[in-house]
Amino acid sequence: MDKPVLVVMAAGMGSRYGGLKQIDPMGPNGEVIIDYSVYDAVQAGFEKVIFIIKHGIEKAFHQAIGDRISRYIQVEYAFQELGALPAGFTVPEGREKPWGTTHAVLAAKEKINGPFAVINADDYYGPQAYKVLYDFMTAPKPADGKHHFAMVGYKVENTVTDHGAVTRGVCQADAGGTLTDIVERAKIEKTPTGARYTEDDGKSWTDLPPGTLVSMNFWGFDTDFLREAEAGFPAFLEKNLPVNPMKCEYLLPSTVDDIIKSGKADVKVLQSGDVWYGITYKEDKPGVQAAIAQKHRDGQYPTPLWEDMK
Repeated sequence: MDKPVLVVMAAGMGSRYGGLKQIDPMGPNGEVIIDYSVYDAVQAGFEKVIFIIKHGIEKAFHQAIGDRISRYIQVEYAFQELGALPAGFTVPEGREKPWGTTHAVLAAKEKINGPFAVINADDYYGPQAYKVLYDFMTAPKPADGKHHFAMVGYKVENTVTDHGAVTRGVCQADAGGTLTDIVERAKIEKTPTGARYTEDDGKSWTDLPPGTLVSMNFWGFDTDFLREAEAGFPAFLEKNLPVNPMKCEYLLPSTVDDIIKSGKADVKVLQSGDVWYGITYKEDKPGVQAAIAQKHRDGQYPTPLWEDMK
């Protein structure tokens, strides 16, 4: 079996953040969040990373991240292009928004030959998360005719920000830790006791109690997922383009939910004791910088980060 590879989705526009947060320094020696993601992945056993980016940020991304990281892990690139659509479909006039996270992963399909992990470029997941997912992907799977995927889950109260709304995949799992339902919620806000979301621009709210499981787009797939996602893309476009041509997105949580509901796959929810940190808004940056600096002081990471791999 091919060794698992790490796929990093870094093509996001960063509109709420106000810049290319993927290359914004967060560590005490100028490290960016992707540095920590790749460092933790290397420690877990990953030997190759595929960065999904846009052509427009290619030079800046190479200079800030790729050229440096390539000294420690094999690096390849894939490009998410707005015009990469199934036969018979065209980009609606005036659309600039990318087609979403599933579309991003499909941009790398020619470079993926076996199991792969998917992460967001602007999320800090913690070293244990990479370890438990790598172990899952390298373990034997049941020969039961199903695809076997995994997701690292986090508690919603540990994934919200004081500075605005966030988007999360709200999950339900059975007693055995198998994902049974996942719904993307686009407007989740922090509350004193947990979180809440709205579907009508704040006219009404639904509480998400502490401990509610959410997806942070940390997935473990194999090439079966790519085939299922590619096959489902035309149906997604047929359904959504007529009603939301400028903003509809083919998203990983919804794609996974469709595959689960079809009975073709099960998804194991893996638990990590690590605390998630992320950058959605510029105001999030000081808190993330402080948390990472503390990890260096505690000895969780060498200073500079890649010092022990020279």
